[in-house]
Parts: sequence; structure tokens; C-alpha cells
Amino acid sequence: MFDTGTLGQANYGILGSSLILALSRASKREKGDGNRLSMTAKKVVYKLDSTLESVNEAEQKASELASASGFDEEEALRIEMAVREAAVNAVYHGNGYDPNKKMTLAFERTEDALVITVSDEGHGLDPETLPDPLAPENLLKPSGRGIFLIRSFMDEVRFRKLDPGTEITLIKHVRSHDADGKEESK
Repeated sequence: MFDTGTLGQANYGILGSSLILALSRASKREKGDGNRLSMTAKKVVYKLDSTLESVNEAEQKASELASASGFDEEEALRIEMAVREAAVNAVYHGNGYDPNKKMTLAFERTEDALVITVSDEGHGLDPETLPDPLAPENLLKPSGRGIFLIRSFMDEVRFRKLDPGTEITLIKHVRSHDADGKEESK
């Protein structure tokens, strides 16, 4: 779980060489990590290139943060997959791998949820116009299931039109456990 204790001190959790938790009052740019845009009390934001390497980095950071936030292995894998799909959509469909366009990735841990935002600088997306991936004519198509998977894996999914681009917000609620370790619904 995130340590939401004294915000005046910087608390860092390191898994491998990746920063998975940072608590600090002031926004700042970290030395040695040109992709990290800012950190606040419970939020970290990355500005990433429109590359497959950035998709992999987004997936890895999601995995680390989901595990550090207390999600079990199965839920962490769902979060990781949802972030990967959102990142692929941002760099491929949104930005078209354009080296002049960036993907923004933000992770925020609230009291009851992990909130992940992925945005691109592309032409925008209307999720209502996407074809149904379960329709018989779409079942054998090699693509078109990303948003469907994201919606299946996350508790809430929101889209927002940017100028330019699209922002998708993925929310996974933290489940509490009773004294016997069984999950309680919220």
C-alpha cells in the first residue's frame, strides 16, 4: 500500500531500478529520468515517446505500481494488460508513432482506487463509434479488442476529448478484506 504518512518527507519504494512510489509536496523533475514529468503527494506523471518501448515501460510501471498498491497477482495482471492496451492505442492509433507526439501516462493512488490516465496528441477518438468486437463479422479480425479488454479489466473507464488527442482514465477500486482475509465489496 502507499504510505500516506508524513508528506513532508520523500518516501521511495524501489523495485529493481524503477521508482514505484514517491511522496513529496512539491512537483519536480527528477535527475536521470528525462521522461518523468512531475510527482505530487500521490501522483506520478510521465511524458513518453510514441514508441513500442514506451508501451513496454507503461506496462512495467503499471505492474510495479499495482503490486505496490496491494492488488493481488491476478488483479495486477489485469491492470497491467489494460494499461498496455491503452498505451498501444495512444502511440499507434492516436499518435501514429509520430516522433513529434507524446503519450502522457499518470498514476494516482487515492484512498480507495488506483487511477491511471493515458493520453495522446492524435486526432481523437469517439468510443461510441468503435465496432463491437463480439459481432460475428469482427470475431476473426486481428485487432479491435483493446477497449473491450480495458472495460473488462477495470472497474471504471472514462474517455475525454482533448485538443488535440484523447484521454482515457482507468480506475481500479481497492477491495477491503474482512478479518478472515475474504474480500468485502464496497
